[in-house]
Amino acid sequence: MGMILTGQVMHKRLFPKENGFQYGIYYLSLPLKNLPDPKGFFFGINRPAIISFQNRDHGARDGTDLQTWIEAILQDAGLPDAAHDVTLVSMPRVFGYVFNPVSFWLCRDPAGALRAVLCEVNNTFGERHSYLCVPEHGGPITDNDWMTATKLFHVSPFLAREGHYRFRFAIHPEKLGIWIDYHDANGTKQLITVLSGHLEPLSIRALHRAFWRYPAVCMVAVMRIHWQALRLILRGIRYIPKPLQHALRHSRTGNITKV
Repeated sequence: MGMILTGQVMHKRLFPKENGFQYGIYYLSLPLKNLPDPKGFFFGINRPAIISFQNRDHGARDGTDLQTWIEAILQDAGLPDAAHDVTLVSMPRVFGYVFNPVSFWLCRDPAGALRAVLCEVNNTFGERHSYLCVPEHGGPITDNDWMTATKLFHVSPFLAREGHYRFRFAIHPEKLGIWIDYHDANGTKQLITVLSGHLEPLSIRALHRAFWRYPAVCMVAVMRIHWQALRLILRGIRYIPKPLQHALRHSRTGNITKV
């Protein structure tokens, strides 16, 4: 059964000039092996609807089976058991439009333990990169595990493509918390991002409530991104042109390496 996550996203830049904002949002949380099959015009899976989820928005981006795609990535990472139960947490299409700054693939083994999280990142230039988060101790991910990944993908034009991220996940049946900290090339924390919220069973009633609370959620998210960009420009933060994207489209947490 699917779930709906209703919560808050917080971003805080620590230097060279402090800037922060927070806004409400909602996500779908869908099990890939048991996608719901809703009827009607309001909510649809792989078909047009007011609110919809489309396979072509994730993974290979060609509409192919998402479970097969994530199984291949986990197999290559030496974590085939983690593909036993995969839940994708992402924003839906609303009136046919979608933009997911980051979607989260929660990968559990047959015992139900969270073994890996794939963070699928999109930028406003139409590019994407996925960071596979796996704890160095090799066991299940706990609430206190921080996982480090080299920054390989250009997201904000006000942050250089250098340094590293630190990820932390607290995933529970009724609530979710995700922390992503960015550290610059000198190892100094520069940006804090937090997604937190409550989970409830996916239903048309719950979707109606989220829809009217946060209408056009994806469009508003993009508008906020550009509004904050304008604020940073007006405050004198240097704009960094987009570099050519790395050929590598997936990377894994672990020791920080130079690329």
